[in-house]
Amino acid sequence: MEQKIHNTIIVGSGPSGYTAAIYTARANMSPLLFTGVEPGGQLMITTDVENYPGYPNGVLGPQMMDDFMKQAQRFGTDIKYEVIEKVDLSGPVHKLWTESGELFLAHTVIISTGASAKWLGLESEKRLMNKGVSACAVCDGFFFKGKVVSVVGGGDTAVEEATYLSKMCPEVHLFVRRDVLRASKIMQERLMANPVIRVHWNTEIEEIGGEHEVTHVNVIDRKTGNKQRINLSAVFIAIGHQPNSTPFRQWLDTDEQGYIKTIAGSTKTRIEGVFACGDVQDRIYRQAITAAGSGCMAALDAERFLVEKGLH
Repeated sequence: MEQKIHNTIIVGSGPSGYTAAIYTARANMSPLLFTGVEPGGQLMITTDVENYPGYPNGVLGPQMMDDFMKQAQRFGTDIKYEVIEKVDLSGPVHKLWTESGELFLAHTVIISTGASAKWLGLESEKRLMNKGVSACAVCDGFFFKGKVVSVVGGGDTAVEEATYLSKMCPEVHLFVRRDVLRASKIMQERLMANPVIRVHWNTEIEEIGGEHEVTHVNVIDRKTGNKQRINLSAVFIAIGHQPNSTPFRQWLDTDEQGYIKTIAGSTKTRIEGVFACGDVQDRIYRQAITAAGSGCMAALDAERFLVEKGLH
């Protein structure tokens, strides 16, 4: 029996994957979506989402992803709770294997596997996740307006997050592991000129304190060994993200961090019929709404590709 070739296979869920599924399903492309290890992506570990249009009273991250999933299913998306472990994108028919070794074929592939935030690895960090510990100041900073907060990191993202928080918080502590910043010179100049931000050089967090919410951090000076407790209400981890692009790296162009490169103004990769959307190709914005927007773009790009090839 000849194996079925799907019009499109979407690898990964979250805002980009589910949006791509909604658009491709409504275009009668009969999409097959593999959720991956984290169905719903990073929003599944997010509490209140207040910056996504259409939810005037806010929405819990998991509820939002459940809404997205149900909408995708309503139009006929076939969802499989499995992980794609290996691919062969040599085409024109692309091959994808699940963890169990099952093979699937597709004319188009939409990669929406996202990126995972890097964490400090502390037990207290896990325990207080979404209770004052976050990896996104733009997403969660508003909840700590008027409170003392902190940021961990030394790159552009950390400096940007500290600067963003300084507009709504009376005091922002920036913990930097080394005695220099990796951020660009102009970002460093803005940081040093900001009276709200206090930089702690050579400093690591040993523990994040609090029972049901963050109340303080215990930090250590890596040079002197001196320890201190700093009372604050939030810790924003900004030490980077890891794009979930491993199965695709031997086939597609990626940057030095592993983000998939797409052709400007589109979601097209260097291989025909393969598209990338969401945080796996976006190292700059990393928001639910930008991920959803690029998922729409990928669906439209895939549909146009199928039409041009006479496959749809």
